[in-house]
Formats: sequence, structure tokens, C-alpha cells
Amino acid sequence: MTTSASSPAVQLADLELGFIGAGRLAQALALALQQAGVPVARVGSRSPAGAGAMAAMLPSCVACDPQAVADQCDLVFITTPDAAISGVAGTVAWHAGQGVVHCSGATPVAVLQPAADAGAWIGGFHPMQAFGPDPQAAVRSLPGCTVAIEAAEPALGAWLQALAQRLGCAGLTLPPGARARYHASGGYASQHVHVLLAEAVRLWQSWGATEQQALDALLPLLRGTLASVARSGVAGGMPGPVSRGDAGTVRLHRQALQAVDPAMRDLYDRLCVRGVALAQAAGRLDESQVRELGRMLQEPPASDA
Repeated sequence: MTTSASSPAVQLADLELGFIGAGRLAQALALALQQAGVPVARVGSRSPAGAGAMAAMLPSCVACDPQAVADQCDLVFITTPDAAISGVAGTVAWHAGQGVVHCSGATPVAVLQPAADAGAWIGGFHPMQAFGPDPQAAVRSLPGCTVAIEAAEPALGAWLQALAQRLGCAGLTLPPGARARYHASGGYASQHVHVLLAEAVRLWQSWGATEQQALDALLPLLRGTLASVARSGVAGGMPGPVSRGDAGTVRLHRQALQAVDPAMRDLYDRLCVRGVALAQAAGRLDESQVRELGRMLQEPPASDA
């Protein structure tokens, strides 16, 4: 076991890596590290069966209890559910010079303070990626994604940056206190997209179409939108009537949505207000268009029913 590193990136292959927690993220990350030439030595979990199943996926990996992971490993990833991280940090005995890192996007690194009090280096390592039930699919999706890294100890930060590089990911150094904002941003780009698509599907269903018919039409539109954002940026790639200052079409939308569900129309209004500000900041709307859209969005909507 190596417990010091004057040149952490060079010694990366010599690190004893361990996981506490054997869920989807742990399985995908451990498999990806294994394939990148950084083997995982030990895995522990509150479920011995879960630890055993994960260890069986990894050559030379030993299933054990969480304390054995901490005793034997230089770098430990805590990959339990977020609510359990502080419990693991507080009940396991850590030692000086090892890295103890959680993989939560929003949880403050400070929940690992019991490990720091024992002399361990604490940090965060969060891949901004969705982890589904198929770990191999998750492994394939990792290259190119961003990993948010937080570590006050330079040696630990160097280890984590080197691991991100081995995975083919971009290592983002996250300042203390930014984790919740960083993680919420991922919700806008992932979770909230599902909500918006659900609203769109409801509109299709209002005239008798199926969800599949709606998705067949809307997903190519979404892919084209993403491609436009990649080419032109968020504001420059924004399509639609708000970005053109087309208040007449927005008014028709509001009327139609009010007839289906006033709450849906209210959500649309709120999004349009943000869209007007975005288009204006990009120089795509003049002052008269901004005023006209603003007045119209404040009007009580008439129903087209």
C-alpha cells in the first residue's frame, strides 16, 4: 500500500483503489477504471451480496467489509446513496495520508470531515453523467464527459485529475461551496428536459396522438436543437418565436395552452420570460420586440376553446 506521493500521476498505477458502495455508479466507474488500466482492489458494502457481485465483475478485486477497504486502500471512493455518505465517513476508521472521496454531485465535501480529522485527504469526484442499470453502457458513455473534482490537498487533486484523464474525461476543478449549483445545472440539462418533453407529449395526447408518435416527431427536433447549440452557443443557437420576436405566435401558444391546462401555460410564460432575456442579451431582439413580448406575456390569456 502506498500512502505518499511526491509525483501522484506517475504513481497512479501503484495506488490501491477501493469502493464503499456497490451501486450503479460504483460498478460503472470501477469497470471504467479497470479498462483504463487502474484496477480496483477492494469493494465493501452494507450488502455483502452487492459487494460480492461487484467484485465478481473485476479481476483480482476482493469483496470485504467497509472497514477493510479503508484499512487496505490508498484511495477510497464512497459511492453509497448521498444520505449514507456522512454515516460511512463517521463510522469507518480512516488513516493519515489516504484519500477519501465521495462521488455525489451535490453533497458538500465537508461531510467527510471525520476522515480529515483522522489525517486523510478528502475530496469529491463526480462524473456529470447518468448511470443506468447497464454498467457497460455507462462505461461507454463516460469518455468525453466532465468530472467535477474537489480536493484541498494537491496530491489528492493530482490523483483525481490523473484518474479523470485515464477515463478520457475532462477534469473540472470545483471550488468549495459550488457543488449544489454545479449539480443543479445538470438537472436543467437532463432531469428537466424530461419534464419539458412530458409537457410536449401531453399536448400531442390532447388530440389523441400517442407518446411514441410525439417522441418520433420531437426527438429529431431536440437533436437538431442540441446540434445548433454545439455550433452556435446557447443564445446563438436558440430557435423559435421568442428568439424571432414573434409575439403573435407566442400569443397563439398561450391561448392553446390555457385551454389545455392553465398551469402548463404558466410554465410556458415563465420560460418565455427567460427566453426573451436570453435573446435580448444575444442581440437578437430590439427594444420594441422586447417590450411587445413583455406586455403580451403579462396579459391574461384568452382561451381558444
